Amino acid sequence: MAGLLAPALLASSGATQAAGHHHQHGKTAMRKPIIIAHRGASGLRPEHTLAAYQLAIDLGADFIEPDLVLTKDGHLICRHENEIGGTTDVANRPEFADRKKVHVIDGERHEGWFTEDFTLAEIKTLRCKERLPQLRPANTAYDGQFDVPTFEEVLALAKSQSVKTGRTIGVYPETKHPTWFEGLSLSFDRPLVSAIKAHGLDAADAPIFIQSFEVTNLKRLKTLTKAPLVQLMASEGGPFDLSAQKVSYASMATASGLVEIARYASGVGPEKVMIIPRDGANQLMTPTRFVPDAHQAGLVVHPWTFRAENYFLPQSLRKGDAASPAYLAQHGDLVSEIRAFMAAGVDGVFSDFTAEAVAARASL
Repeated sequence: MAGLLAPALLASSGATQAAGHHHQHGKTAMRKPIIIAHRGASGLRPEHTLAAYQLAIDLGADFIEPDLVLTKDGHLICRHENEIGGTTDVANRPEFADRKKVHVIDGERHEGWFTEDFTLAEIKTLRCKERLPQLRPANTAYDGQFDVPTFEEVLALAKSQSVKTGRTIGVYPETKHPTWFEGLSLSFDRPLVSAIKAHGLDAADAPIFIQSFEVTNLKRLKTLTKAPLVQLMASEGGPFDLSAQKVSYASMATASGLVEIARYASGVGPEKVMIIPRDGANQLMTPTRFVPDAHQAGLVVHPWTFRAENYFLPQSLRKGDAASPAYLAQHGDLVSEIRAFMAAGVDGVFSDFTAEAVAARASL
């Protein structure tokens, strides 16, 4: 099979329709939102493991989302951060004890073990563990079972599962801390674009989105690949690479800011409170102008992140006994929260819980 997907799958897939030219204004309303498995089915398995990605596919995800960082020898691997003390067993490995360091990355102090100090071969000796054990204690049963996957392994999984299921399984990689890595003479550009091209994903209608919280690398990637790009943004702060210019995400989220983003990106990935804010009582408020303004600019909107634990939900959607020590880890009504955002017109959602996102879409 040439590339990632068979032509028949491409022709019939809703996930494929959600990529590429899908961002043109006026077309998004005709399609149901895509389900993006945030770090895989990370609510049910340790994040960024092949097991988490596979489970998300089994539960109906359209896209699986690997966060990408780089190893010392320039390989792309899937971790939420380049600091891996919280997601692997590296702290318990005496052979790596001397590699513990302190770095200031994107203006924040981090202490631990960093992927750029390890070769891929060394990374592959580590085993993954749950990042949020207090909220997701059941996931700790899988600690130590899985290694750290490479981007290549995730692409291969999407390819094989597309063939096996007859559905197009897309990939949604994020470049993490590109300015930091470029300062170490480690750039995402060459390995990322090479992998995309090798898997037939270098096209505007390919089932892929490349996302970043920074701007400069997205603008550079626009000159290197035809794959759709997504500008991530948070409710506070701004892109680190533009901090000298004092650019904020709030300014980028204005109608004129979104028009500027559309010059280099196909979509935006806002923190969800930028679409439906919460009040002081942690209740959902009226949607902002974000979605209609983004659509007017020709951008799709994929907010993050939808999680089932009460800790992350608005007050009215929490369930259980608030006096219970486990209350914040208990699951509330995530389906209703996602449904509210879909009603507000979003084109996709990042969720740690694929099944609930699929159920919310099915209820539209």
